Amino acid sequence: MERFGEHYLEERKLVKRWSGPIPALVSLLLTLTVFYATWWIFQDPRGLMRMYTPYIGYMYCRWWLIMMIWMVYIFDFWPFKRKWLETAHPLVKGTVLTLISVAILLALVKGFFEGFLGNYGLAYFNPEQLEKLDGITSFFAAEYSALAILMFAAIASWLSPAWVVAMENAPWNKMPQPARGFSILTITFFLSTIVYFVTMHPHMGILYHPWQYFTSIAPPYWEKFADTVSGNFHVSWIMCCTVVVWLVETIWERYPFNLIKNNWLRRFATFFGIILIALAMHFFLYFAQELTWGEAIRGTRRAFSPDWRWLHVGEMAIFFLVPALFLAFYCDNWPKKFSMPVNVATRTIVCLVAAVVLYIAYYKTSHLFLGTQKGFSHPQQFPMIPTIWLINIWLAHHWFMDNWPAWKMVPKTAHEIEADHNAARARIDDIRFTPKFVTGIGAGLAIGVLFYVVTVWALPGLYEIIDIIPKN
Repeated sequence: MERFGEHYLEERKLVKRWSGPIPALVSLLLTLTVFYATWWIFQDPRGLMRMYTPYIGYMYCRWWLIMMIWMVYIFDFWPFKRKWLETAHPLVKGTVLTLISVAILLALVKGFFEGFLGNYGLAYFNPEQLEKLDGITSFFAAEYSALAILMFAAIASWLSPAWVVAMENAPWNKMPQPARGFSILTITFFLSTIVYFVTMHPHMGILYHPWQYFTSIAPPYWEKFADTVSGNFHVSWIMCCTVVVWLVETIWERYPFNLIKNNWLRRFATFFGIILIALAMHFFLYFAQELTWGEAIRGTRRAFSPDWRWLHVGEMAIFFLVPALFLAFYCDNWPKKFSMPVNVATRTIVCLVAAVVLYIAYYKTSHLFLGTQKGFSHPQQFPMIPTIWLINIWLAHHWFMDNWPAWKMVPKTAHEIEADHNAARARIDDIRFTPKFVTGIGAGLAIGVLFYVVTVWALPGLYEIIDIIPKN
């Protein structure tokens, strides 16, 4: 039976063409060049298509991410045969797969959301329907429609990979493609719809005056808890879930959940563990803003308003994902020579430091290169768009093009595949609940508490010292 691309990513061997860090540096330079060229063509407000409005550009950016996740993680490159994936030139393969992902993206947005749902279900999915309402200009009609489709994408970008990473494709993991892919797509799309209606639909119901009490809960049920009626409260924790899914999959190698031997216990622990970690990140990053800028004040605008600060939680989280994916894709998930807990801790620290540096560099320079506006909270400053645009390019380069030209793809032999599986099992088996392991857990908890205390103490002073955005 044809396997299509099943386990293709795990069973390919990417061989460096040059030694040392040169391949990673070449790939970084290449992808940044492609990023800037495509940003100018599609997104930059000074460029050609100027889709950065910001919701229209972000909506397409986010759904492109999901299309690639569907093609690679859910459908295993179906309907492309394994032989073609292994023998086609990376440029040809990358071009074909990218064009197909964009074609599916356009069909989904224009056909399903705007054409079908927007005309026969919910008017706010279609800008033409929104323009029929009194007081809605063409600009806001397009923005509100893009925002609704984008919000659905935010949820799907968490649940689509989560079913593969956490639930391990169960209970359809033994089914062949495309039956397995359509089964997972159906359940994740269904769950995304449920989550959308209880988190994002109430937000859409209050964007038009008078509030749409008959079709949505208004004011939204989270108003008193989050101190805002904005759906950014949900965008925040959902974005954190998206980030944590990929941290678990890449730099954490599904640790510590992979220590659980029982299949279903491991799957549920991973799925809900991702949510709990994301919620911890969600609330801590909001608290960090309170420490840095002072208490949020409802009724104010931009940086002091709760709704923007919830949004900024998701923006801060995405800065952590960028170095994590670079480390996994281009640095072979360095380091690997220590025990799994030490490897994971080292990668996490490296990515945390890199995220802080990237965060500072972005806000100091993005207005010079990307056409955004200077400042943290300007309506035209939306860092999730360029960061996810760059991540999309890395996914296409790593998944579709095998990191060409700095690497070349060589299929692993059966012996190499078995050796990799044995090594992975050995890394897990080496971790046992010995006194040394318990001591390590205790030390890790102590370091975590110390890190929290030091961070809380240092944040206000660090912001004054670093002075990311000069004060006038």
